Amino acid sequence: MAATAGALPAEWIKNWEKSGRSEFLQLCRTLSENKSHDNVTFRDIQQALYGLAYHVVKGNLKHDQSSNVLNDVIEFREDMPSILADVFCILDIETSCLEEKSKRDHFTQLVLACLYLVSDTVLKERLDPDTLESLGLIKQSQQFNQKSVKIKTKLFYKQQKFNLLREENEGYAKLIAELGQDLSGNITSDLILENIKSLIGCFNLDPNRVLDIILEVYECRPEYDEFFVPLIESYMYMCEPQKLCHILGFKFKFYQEPNGETPSSLYRVAAVLLQHNLIDLEDLYVHLLPVDNAILEEHKREIVEAKQIVKKLTMVVLSSEKSEEKEKEKEKEEEKTEKPPDNQKLGLLEALLKIGDWQHAQSIMDQMPPFYATSHKPIAIALCQLVHVTIEPLYRRVGVPKGAKGSPISSLQNKRAPKQAESFEDLRKEVFNMLCYLGPHLSHDPILFAKVVRLGKAFMKEVGTAKKLVSDDRMVKHQSDGSKQEEKEKMEVLFSCLLSITDQVLLPSLTLMDCNACMSEELWGMFKTFPYQYRYRLYGQWKNETYNSHTLLVKVKAQTIDRAKYIMKRLTKENVKPSGRQIGKLSHSNPTILFDYILSQIQKYDNLITPVVDSLKYLTSLNYDVLAYCIIEALANPEKERMKHDDTTISSWLQSLASFCGAVFRKYPIELAGLLQYVANQLKAGKSFDLLILKEVVQKMAGIEITEEMTMEQLEAMTGGEQLKAEGGYFGQIRNTKKSSQRLKDALLDHDLALPLCLLMAQQRNGVIFQEGGEKHLKLVGKLYDQCHDTLVQFGGFLASNLSTEDYIKRVPSIDVLCNEFHTPHDAAFFLSRPMYAHHISSKYDELKKAEKGNKQQHKVHKYITSCELVMAPVHDAVISLHLPKVWDDISPQFYATFWSLTMYDLAIPKSSYEREVNKLKVQMKAIDDNQEMPPNKKKKEKERCTALQDKLVEEEKKQSEHVQRVLQRLKLEKDNWLLAKSTKNETITKFLQFCIFPRCIFSAIDAVYCAHFVELLHQQKTPNFSTLLCYDRVFSDIIYTVASCTENEASRYGRFLCCMLETVTRWHSDRTIYEKECGNYPGFVTILRATGFDGGNKSDQLDYENFRHVVHKWHYKLTKASVHCLETGEYTHIRNILIVLTKILPWYPKVLNLGQALERRVHKICQEEKEKRPDLYALAMGYSGQLKSRKPCMIPENEFHHKDPPTRNAAAATVQNGPGGAGLSASLTINAAKMEESTAEEADKLKEKSQGAVKVINKVANATPKVTTSNGNSASNSKVIKEKDEKEKCGKEKDKEKKEKTPAATPEAKALGKDGKDKPKEERANKDDKARETKEKTPKSDKEKEKTKKEEKTSKDEKSKVIVTNTESKSAAEKEREKEPSREREVAKDMKSKENVKGGEKTPVAGSLKSPVPRSETSESEREQKRRKVDTHSSPSHSSTVKDNLSELKDSSTKHYVNHTTPTLSKSKEREVDKKDLDKSRERSREREKKDEKERKDRKRDHSNSDREVPQDSTKRRKEENGTTGSSKHSKSESPSDSPRSNEKEKEKNKSKSSGKEKGDSIKAEKMEKSSSGSKKESRHDKEKTEKKEKRDSAGGKDEKKHHKSSDNHR
Repeated sequence: MAATAGALPAEWIKNWEKSGRSEFLQLCRTLSENKSHDNVTFRDIQQALYGLAYHVVKGNLKHDQSSNVLNDVIEFREDMPSILADVFCILDIETSCLEEKSKRDHFTQLVLACLYLVSDTVLKERLDPDTLESLGLIKQSQQFNQKSVKIKTKLFYKQQKFNLLREENEGYAKLIAELGQDLSGNITSDLILENIKSLIGCFNLDPNRVLDIILEVYECRPEYDEFFVPLIESYMYMCEPQKLCHILGFKFKFYQEPNGETPSSLYRVAAVLLQHNLIDLEDLYVHLLPVDNAILEEHKREIVEAKQIVKKLTMVVLSSEKSEEKEKEKEKEEEKTEKPPDNQKLGLLEALLKIGDWQHAQSIMDQMPPFYATSHKPIAIALCQLVHVTIEPLYRRVGVPKGAKGSPISSLQNKRAPKQAESFEDLRKEVFNMLCYLGPHLSHDPILFAKVVRLGKAFMKEVGTAKKLVSDDRMVKHQSDGSKQEEKEKMEVLFSCLLSITDQVLLPSLTLMDCNACMSEELWGMFKTFPYQYRYRLYGQWKNETYNSHTLLVKVKAQTIDRAKYIMKRLTKENVKPSGRQIGKLSHSNPTILFDYILSQIQKYDNLITPVVDSLKYLTSLNYDVLAYCIIEALANPEKERMKHDDTTISSWLQSLASFCGAVFRKYPIELAGLLQYVANQLKAGKSFDLLILKEVVQKMAGIEITEEMTMEQLEAMTGGEQLKAEGGYFGQIRNTKKSSQRLKDALLDHDLALPLCLLMAQQRNGVIFQEGGEKHLKLVGKLYDQCHDTLVQFGGFLASNLSTEDYIKRVPSIDVLCNEFHTPHDAAFFLSRPMYAHHISSKYDELKKAEKGNKQQHKVHKYITSCELVMAPVHDAVISLHLPKVWDDISPQFYATFWSLTMYDLAIPKSSYEREVNKLKVQMKAIDDNQEMPPNKKKKEKERCTALQDKLVEEEKKQSEHVQRVLQRLKLEKDNWLLAKSTKNETITKFLQFCIFPRCIFSAIDAVYCAHFVELLHQQKTPNFSTLLCYDRVFSDIIYTVASCTENEASRYGRFLCCMLETVTRWHSDRTIYEKECGNYPGFVTILRATGFDGGNKSDQLDYENFRHVVHKWHYKLTKASVHCLETGEYTHIRNILIVLTKILPWYPKVLNLGQALERRVHKICQEEKEKRPDLYALAMGYSGQLKSRKPCMIPENEFHHKDPPTRNAAAATVQNGPGGAGLSASLTINAAKMEESTAEEADKLKEKSQGAVKVINKVANATPKVTTSNGNSASNSKVIKEKDEKEKCGKEKDKEKKEKTPAATPEAKALGKDGKDKPKEERANKDDKARETKEKTPKSDKEKEKTKKEEKTSKDEKSKVIVTNTESKSAAEKEREKEPSREREVAKDMKSKENVKGGEKTPVAGSLKSPVPRSETSESEREQKRRKVDTHSSPSHSSTVKDNLSELKDSSTKHYVNHTTPTLSKSKEREVDKKDLDKSRERSREREKKDEKERKDRKRDHSNSDREVPQDSTKRRKEENGTTGSSKHSKSESPSDSPRSNEKEKEKNKSKSSGKEKGDSIKAEKMEKSSSGSKKESRHDKEKTEKKEKRDSAGGKDEKKHHKSSDNHR
């Protein structure tokens, strides 16, 4: 191998014959055999051969030796002669350059010797012509050169002269005959190609022209694809690749003239050639017109034109301008009629689509603007056809509806067309893509639209079954988790593809379809399988985005709005049907745009609601669903304000939409889930405005009305069964709500919204006030609160009456969970749970009845009671956690649960309502019989309906009466464990009112009636520890707090409650026999309240009838006082609420003429004041005023209402002029005087203390919360007081006698008061102290009063001693009693302060239990805060002590009245005798009094100075009481929260000296609070120490009397 690197080794040449030859052969053999490196081997062999030849040329080796060895070597390789020729070529060049001739000769000899090894031709190719000549291979080198030049010129430069059909057309004729022959036999393209070649050769045909003719013939014979395509393909092997494309390009160019029209056959041929890749699209595309830029320009121009059309449609055009515009448009249209040149790109695209070449078609469409291509109908149709073919197998398998034959579509006879879809996965590969290119232009092929939708439906069905399988597979795992996951992912991808196809293709296509209702319904078939969230998202995209994405859709939107305006302008109640049809037509294609416009009109004009709702009957299901979405979108519009500009009322657009919602959802089968979820989401966000929608929907769909304007007849009907409610309980006879209420129920249950909505509403009630209502007007906050509450009641009522027992129980948690976990207010929690308890009890009762078949009534009752115990026992345990343990000291959890779980249905049967409704039906039936015009079959139907209703009502009444009997039996058994009264009966009443009555009586109108009825029931059942008198007294005594803290609807319900309470009281008051029968010996009317648990008592312990009448009069007086106070505050809420309450209680109050007149004057004043300022108050006041006047004939004078002395009556008449204070005051004074004189000294002392305490507490209470009056009368009342005292002195003896003879009840009452007083004095004291403090702050007039008092002292000592500071009672009594009183009072005060404070701390504010007071806008922030503090600290005494004391007060007053009014019945002679005795006695007493008075004055002066230092709160208390008795309206104004600051300032300026007193009072507050902790321990000692306290108090009382006298004088 080394030898090959250069020349052959010299040794080899020297020893050639011996070894060199063999060595050389060996080398060549080795090189030839080595096949691995061909190139290297080839070069090495060349070098070896060259080395050998070179030695020959040099003369080192003979040519014959070399030729011999080469002869051997030549056999080693096939290409060896060629290698050798190459070596000779190189040597030829080298030797020709050498000057040594010998070497050239040697070369020539070598070649000649090897001529037999290499052929002549190879040598002629490679050797120089001169060498060839010398070798003798050619004759002359020159000639050889010339010849080669000629050949090359002929080959490369001389043009062939072809036959171009004009010289000789026979060849072309034969060519056409060849191509046009019948190709059905065994003729193949290869055979024809050979013939064509022969013709080209024979007739010298132009190959390009031949190709052109082949294409022309192919155009004419398109059916022979299988022949022509292979022919062209094989022909192209003989041509250059670009030839075919150029020829087609020239063909297209030919048709690009202005009016030229490219034949479709050419497009098809080009398409087929493209599909078979015989030409490239890029090469052909450049030959087609128009250019891409022109297409883009055209597209932009279309967009601009569309926008101009929209502008024109939205512009308001006057009629004169219209005609001009029409002319211009015509001119423009004429200009457009010039036909544009063909768009060859679109033509080719269409052909590609027709033959199924999707790839090339797609690339052409990609080069154009979106949807430009498919906006041309032929292309859209071609693409639709391609989709038809592609989806055919899948559609036949899953999409064809049952019973439909359908026309199968044959597949394309084209192997290169897209693969047909066999599964949903295949759709994703091609079909969805094709549809996306189609976009809205799928509208050209409704059948394909339907097919796609059906495939979507089938897919959704498959998804549903897949989900079901997945859930089944959880139990039986037969698939690997991996494959399941993949399957799930595939499904999700396909679902998202389906949604985008719906969004981009189906909905826009529906828009462009010409009102095709069937397509709309077909689409709904698929849509209803989507969750509403997806549907609404699609509608949102459709409405807000799709219409702006295509020029066509922009135009359609404008036209739709234009048409909608036209229809809505003409829509009235009369033409609902034709307009409805037009709306229907328009809605099939463009529902979103249409409804958006209709809703905008409804928001402006609410009178359109009814005609619009009626006209929507021609919509499709899809349209109804879109309508629901549009409504929600309109409601959620963030640009719209939900309040009117005055910020006090909800916007009318929202009210209109809500009303429309209710009507449309009731009438048509629209899915509710979205709307309900929207309301729930708004509530979650703390917004309660949208509850208006829920309220309307429930009202219209379920027929459950919530209105405060119900008549008592309707209310009564509402306490019956479902049938009676439907017939007599609602204003409108809402019929046919069965289907709609079922739909509402299903929507709530399917989406689990029933309980969440209830809980959200219950929580939102307080949210309205404390979160939402912060910045809002008080009036609006009240409205929102009412709306929230009413909707909760209405919605809860719907659930209770429509949900099955199982559904309800499954969804509503237990009461403790509701309250403690969900923070539901207790009233709402029981409201939701109540139906559950009723369901539970009735189902348990049915079980027990089935178990034992005993029909005896006793057995049934026993079973019922057992079932109640089973159901309610867990509830009794659960409620314990709702309140503090102290609550259960007075009322038992069982009582609490029973009160809250029962309803009016359980307590009473509305017999009159049942009778009324049955009679109505009888009248209807008679009317039907009398109606001659009604056809017989209709008559029969109507009569059947009425009869069926009548039977139902009778059956329902029977069922209810049995139920009520069972419930009453159960209550009879339970009642002994209800009221535990571990502290006092008074405390028990407080708890009962606070936790039961007040929260429930304002919950709903029926609950208000229920509360009143329940109180009466407690009385009738003779419930132990329940004092009916106390309860009624507490309810009527001070209604200011509760009235002031109500919303408008709550005030209405509270009014109903008071009305029902008054009805009961009035019934008892009206007739002695009724009273004796229903109250005579009932424990609720015992006046001596003995130790807890002792309810027995002799007849003398009962309140007798006449005294009861006095008490009722006192209650009426109290109501008047509270009403006047509220009316005088000037505060919007107070005035509105009291007017509402007064309107409600009008049937039973006012009954007394003078009270009615006082009210009337005050209301008249309101009418005058508010006429301009607050029209809503003016309207309320005018309404009440009118009704009040109409009731005037029913009012009676006071002496007819309860017996009174004639002089007292005159005084009353005088005082009424100044206000309502006088009447009650005068009466109570006379009674007290009489009673005091009659009773023994000790009893009188107790009575005195009790009555004083009572009044003081009342006054204190009046100041304890900012919303209460101080005085019970006005200035006139005092003058009256003094007159009465004179009269009393004159006829004291008479009265004494009469009392002894005629009033056996006086002593028991006095006892009752005394004993009751023992339970209570400490509470009363604390209340007095609080009150005294506030009086100092609030009544700065007492300086003047003091001055007057001094003058008064000088003039009338007798009167001074008689006047004791009490409010509405106990103003005249024996001197002894009066002397004892002040000293006792003072000492008892200290103990009682501390004790009451402890009690006060334990109680939750009763007034507060209704609702937290809302801040008043009229007072400053600091005042508000102070008032709030006061409400917090004092509200508990306000109810606890007032009612106790009021009761004692009423007892006093009643005795007094009774005593006084017996006088007129005596004969004249007896009267004279009695007068003389009385006069004598009174003179003696007056002398004794004067002596004692002088002594005591000195003591009092000392005591007074001490008391000022030590116990300033006592003196302030006295002062307050004095002001209270005299103050009346002025004082009440100054204390009301809406006080004008000016008046207060003036009063402060008049008397600054009181400031020191205020400071003292304030400082003592702190001491009191400290004392209160220890005070509770003193309860037991209290009774023993009582007499001592009285004595001490007497000594302190004297000064107070003086002060009082001054103040009363001042007012006089």
